[in-house]
Amino acid sequence: MKTINSKSQLLGIVYVFALFNICNGRRTIMKSNNELIRAVNLGGWLVTEGWMKPSLFDSIPNNDFLDGVGLQFKSVTTGKFLAAELGGGSIIVANRTSASGWETFRLWRINETSFHVRVFNKQFLGIDSMGIKLVAISTDSEKSGVFEIIRKSDDPSRVRIKAPNGLFLQAKTEDLVTADSHRDTQWEDNDPSVFEMTIIERLRGEYQVTSGYGPLKAPKIMKDHWDTFITEKDFSFIAASGLNGVRIPVGWWTTKDPTPPKPYVGGSLEVLDRAFLWAKKYNLKVILDLHAAPGSQNGFEHSSTRDGNIEWGQTEDTLEESVHAIEFYTIRYATNPSLYAVELINEPRAPGVSVSVLTKYYDAAYKVVRKHAPSVFVILSNRLGGDAKELFPLASGMKAVVIDVHYYNLFSDIFNDMTIDQNIDFVHTNRSNELQDITTSNGPLTFVGEWVAEWQVRGATKEEYQRFSKAQMQVWGRASFGWAYWSLKNVNNHWSMDWMIKNGYINL
Repeated sequence: MKTINSKSQLLGIVYVFALFNICNGRRTIMKSNNELIRAVNLGGWLVTEGWMKPSLFDSIPNNDFLDGVGLQFKSVTTGKFLAAELGGGSIIVANRTSASGWETFRLWRINETSFHVRVFNKQFLGIDSMGIKLVAISTDSEKSGVFEIIRKSDDPSRVRIKAPNGLFLQAKTEDLVTADSHRDTQWEDNDPSVFEMTIIERLRGEYQVTSGYGPLKAPKIMKDHWDTFITEKDFSFIAASGLNGVRIPVGWWTTKDPTPPKPYVGGSLEVLDRAFLWAKKYNLKVILDLHAAPGSQNGFEHSSTRDGNIEWGQTEDTLEESVHAIEFYTIRYATNPSLYAVELINEPRAPGVSVSVLTKYYDAAYKVVRKHAPSVFVILSNRLGGDAKELFPLASGMKAVVIDVHYYNLFSDIFNDMTIDQNIDFVHTNRSNELQDITTSNGPLTFVGEWVAEWQVRGATKEEYQRFSKAQMQVWGRASFGWAYWSLKNVNNHWSMDWMIKNGYINL
């Protein structure tokens, strides 16, 4: 064994030891600041998704006719569907043998019996200047007139439609639909004012639930939901289960508390404040996710669309309002140690949202986050249907930036007939390759912001679900930022991480 025989040798060893500790300390700091996220989404809480908790909608009067419901009407006399000629901007006809977009009418609910009716190209039903023909010309709902849909008591698929003039629509011929029927009806097949109605799509989002219950009932309904769906006990459970974060979807209207624009109701900001306090108490990281932007960025109920159309990005107002929301949230929670990342928007959809519009928004929103919270991560969500690397040029000029991808073995026909092993192989090969392709050493970090241990397979055993969830966690664990399961609570058991953990389907 050699002995230390000089002062210089001793100082050299001390220097090396100190350098090692400094470098090790830096690695520790980096690990602390960029610990891989293993999180769960708190979906369906502050942004309603009816499929996750259908009972929330049970007591709404006439809840078949909520905002955005897609309806098709077949005349019993012509045997053909009503349609907006050219998709809108012209007359309404009753001459289509099959139904698709131009034959679908969407409701804007005024109350449980009165509606504005919107067509494919976003015009609203009304009556022409002569007061007889049915047209879809106006883009202003308030000028289009109010309609009422009356259902046959013993056959609710048979309807009559009362026009703004108090008379009923009738298909006089295939090319002439008028609002001038005075007659009472026996609902016979020879009555041109009778239509067979088909509901082709229902929306069950925040807009529908608050509009459906109305300003008197909705505040209590929503408060009860917020207070019970996710509680402090859930945050304690999340932390005890081996997870280190939560992704909290929020809606833009929360920034307008306590008096958000109708039909939204106040109170959700207070709930979000509590969530941050619980996250701090249980040492959980928070990813704050603008899940619902003004006008809807994808037309889905989880973005609080009113009628399935993408209005976000179509005007400067929607972009400015979204940037304002990001700035509001960032300022409010910048000093809370749990704020780990801000996701600027969730799942914008192509082609309704262009890359140029999205880039413009991301650039502005990123700057306001950096202004108020220089060290938090900023997450850019990939467009649904867009190229996986289309945000890389933008991200290259940003620091602490993350690309969010969502991977489900669902929502595509390719999964319909896959076996258990094929699903698992798809994760290990296809998804692994996709993730590897965008996880680069000099590019943005990657985040599987949504995934679930559910598939199209029917009758799978518990052990097979365990294999499937394990395969996904193995692959998603290679994402350089981490992953988040969708979601903590759900009436559908395999979509509920709470249920999956408690019942041994997922082992963390």
